[in-house]
Amino acid sequence: MSNEDKHFSIKNWSEDDQPREKLLYKGKNALSDAELIAILIGSGSRNESAVDLCKRILQQNNNQLHQLQKQSIQQLMQFKGIGEAKAITIVAALELAKRLQISETKQLTKIGSAGDVCKLMQPIIGDLPHEEFWVLLLNNSNKVIYKLQLSKGGLTQTVVDIRLIFKTALEYLATSIIIVHNHPSGQLTPSTADKDITQKIKLAGKSLDIQLLDHLIITQNGYFSFADDDLL
Repeated sequence: MSNEDKHFSIKNWSEDDQPREKLLYKGKNALSDAELIAILIGSGSRNESAVDLCKRILQQNNNQLHQLQKQSIQQLMQFKGIGEAKAITIVAALELAKRLQISETKQLTKIGSAGDVCKLMQPIIGDLPHEEFWVLLLNNSNKVIYKLQLSKGGLTQTVVDIRLIFKTALEYLATSIIIVHNHPSGQLTPSTADKDITQKIKLAGKSLDIQLLDHLIITQNGYFSFADDDLL
């Protein structure tokens, strides 16, 4: 490694500067929530880096941004290293995120049928050479508020983490979900494994009052709906 390379290596920057350089060289998706908030506050204290401080704040809020968003300026200032200016910056940033979410909700895709799901997801997974499993999170108006790739597998199957489905659904305050996966083989007939995972997800959702509306199998040329075929 040349001296110039060492100079630009993230590990050679101060702890408070590292999140900025990580974002610059690795992209925004590489940063944790704590690192993103650390960029907002700029610096920590003499005994604690900005990232460690933000980790501590998040831990006190169960590592949930939705919970942190409810904190007032005065509550944030209870953390050593967070003065009024830093608290205002955090509150303002989270309020912007909330307003962005509200703005996006007005333009969300409303799901009225399995065909609507197919139109949304077929361009994404319909012609893939491998199997992917996705979940759509819906609000009480049946609008998609978030879609998440749960897993990416081989030619015939993929593994689904049910806990991740409902962890994400709770974070986004979803009232219902639709699960979707593709069959690279082009076959639309559900397998025994497809039926089993559908029932497991449906049962898990009942205890959380999050309804499983449908499970779609999508191929390049069509789709199969568990709801339409009375398999839910």
